Amino acid sequence: MATKWWTLLVVCLSVFMLLLDITIVNVALPDIQKDLGSTFEDLQWVVDAYALALAALLLASGSLADLLGRRRIFVIGLVLFAAASLLCGLSGSPTMLNLARGFQGLGGAMMFATSLALIAQEFEPHERGTAFGIWGATTGFAVAVGPLVGGALTDGLGWEWIFLVNVPIGLLTAALTLMRVPGSERDPSARIDWPGLVTFSAGLFCLIFALIRGNDDGWGSAKIIALLIAAAALLAVFVAVELRSEQPMLDLELFRVPTFTGAQIVAFSIHASMFSMFLYIVLYMQNVLGYTPLETGVRFLPISLLSFLAAPIAGKLAARYPVRIFLGTGLALVGIALLLMSGIDPGDDWTTLLAGFIVGGIGIGFVNPPLATAAIGVVEPRKSGAASGINSTFRQVGTAVGIAGLGAILQSKLAHDLGARDFASAAGRSAYIDAFNELLIVGAVVAFAGAVLALALVRRRDFVTATAEAAA
Repeated sequence: MATKWWTLLVVCLSVFMLLLDITIVNVALPDIQKDLGSTFEDLQWVVDAYALALAALLLASGSLADLLGRRRIFVIGLVLFAAASLLCGLSGSPTMLNLARGFQGLGGAMMFATSLALIAQEFEPHERGTAFGIWGATTGFAVAVGPLVGGALTDGLGWEWIFLVNVPIGLLTAALTLMRVPGSERDPSARIDWPGLVTFSAGLFCLIFALIRGNDDGWGSAKIIALLIAAAALLAVFVAVELRSEQPMLDLELFRVPTFTGAQIVAFSIHASMFSMFLYIVLYMQNVLGYTPLETGVRFLPISLLSFLAAPIAGKLAARYPVRIFLGTGLALVGIALLLMSGIDPGDDWTTLLAGFIVGGIGIGFVNPPLATAAIGVVEPRKSGAASGINSTFRQVGTAVGIAGLGAILQSKLAHDLGARDFASAAGRSAYIDAFNELLIVGAVVAFAGAVLALALVRRRDFVTATAEAAA
């Protein structure tokens, strides 16, 4: 088999494992909670520690790959991801699990930052469409089957195996990469933007930590106020540093293009609304309705499969019609889906969510391929890697902020810590359902706001191809 196909194989294996680990974890969280005695805050960190590390280190990993070589960073990422997965599976406490999840995010950032670049270096320009199409199908399939695979592993072998299964796959992929994928040229002029990395990571951590701890410590407490002020100050310093840097981690010049800004808002919005809600939907289905992890995964199939089927249709149509229509319509459908799920009563079963799952799956499928087009299509080809990294970062920031923000609302509506609540009692179920209904409304508002901004900011004339055609 030619070198380029080996490269595509290892990249697809790594991305499948990486994205599967994002969606697979949700259905196992109630079992993790029971086994490790986790609090609600601990459960939030299982998702947010991973998303936070991935968001904070993704752009820096791209610079590191330019400096040391893409293959080397890709392999290091695979090994780190496999080692962190082993630690996750062996965790005996919530703290150990969440620290290991952070290390997983570090490995994931190295893999994700180099995956598309490895494909681009091995495939000629006229072949990249096919390669990227296969890569895109792999990502869609990983998202679609994640809940089902997670449920099957958790029910059949235990929650630990959603992590342990990564170890042999990761090590095998690393070995194949070393044997079959050629090394890439290094850029000796590349530099890691350490001031940008430190201020961005610290600012984001302070914000997430404040959102997660706000209810327990009190929103008016000195600790929470100090964390929010520190987050604002650090992120402001980050912007100032990036504006002055010769090799910024985040190229703020790209945000001068309205369509690029709109694409980042869409990425943040869909992850802060629908994808963040998945955690709370799982808690409702398992803790309130009493479904097993596998039964929960099966019931997620409508949203997973429809998003998988709608994505290629949207990708093809977006080449003929304005991208903003798909981004705006897709997010509007996500908002409608969340509204359709709301209004749950204690006597309802999972079919109350079905209409929302169907509409939401179509909405997600409508957003994802056109979003990639909008994020990359408005920049010069030499900046496409940076644009892709920024868009992926905004997705993860959306997940981290969404999980923490929605969790803060949920906790404020419950009488005491979720981990200690008796969901078997009528009072416990009713309290969670009331709070859950409010989360769905909040998520819908975020999605609708993203839809409006997408329609306002995304413009055809900003795309590089449109500019070239106008000049001709």
